[in-house]
Amino acid sequence: MPEMTDVVLKRPLLIAIDGPAAAGKGTLAQGLATRLQLPYLDTGLLYRAIGKLMQIAGLDLDDAQAATAVAEKLTPADLQRADLRGREAGELASRVAVHSGVRAALIAFQRDFAHGPHGAVLDGRDIGTVICPDADVKLYVTASAEVRARRRTDELLAKGRSVDYQAILSEVKARDARDSGRVEAPLRPADDATVIDTSALGPAEVLMTALSIVENWQKRH
Repeated sequence: MPEMTDVVLKRPLLIAIDGPAAAGKGTLAQGLATRLQLPYLDTGLLYRAIGKLMQIAGLDLDDAQAATAVAEKLTPADLQRADLRGREAGELASRVAVHSGVRAALIAFQRDFAHGPHGAVLDGRDIGTVICPDADVKLYVTASAEVRARRRTDELLAKGRSVDYQAILSEVKARDARDSGRVEAPLRPADDATVIDTSALGPAEVLMTALSIVENWQKRH
């Protein structure tokens, strides 16, 4: 494998990373933020926090008005919960993200972070298309549903969970359909995004590819 590209930023850079669940966008976003010394926001945590807070309060996740009310009161401290990383929280997030009021309530939160003085890396489902259409570099990280389901299955098995690959695959496909089919900000690559298919790539290879894209962008600007 070629050595990792060494990129030194000429100025603060805004990088938007989108893609479906378990494609590797979070790992890539954290890697880029670390290598380029940029602030990082996992926007999926916003929706996970809303879903989890609604579940704890016994609220109906399909109630758009209730979900919007929770979103409007979300604070940075809510993102520090220890129970936002699991599969369940991801499913909750996908359900509340379909509500237009929730998405509208979170736009300012995300844009304020993105346009800070030091640049930023944000990953989610609509960063390059809705939240930061002005991002300097836009990446769309994807992989086949089968590969993503296998990754999620292996991850859960490693944690000692008893899971079924076919059940996980069905969940992945259902979530893809929900995220891509929603009326508000459907999951799709921005027109000017570079697509990275991680199906046959490891995390280091994905990071190297992304760093090369950033370096090429800088040469053109």
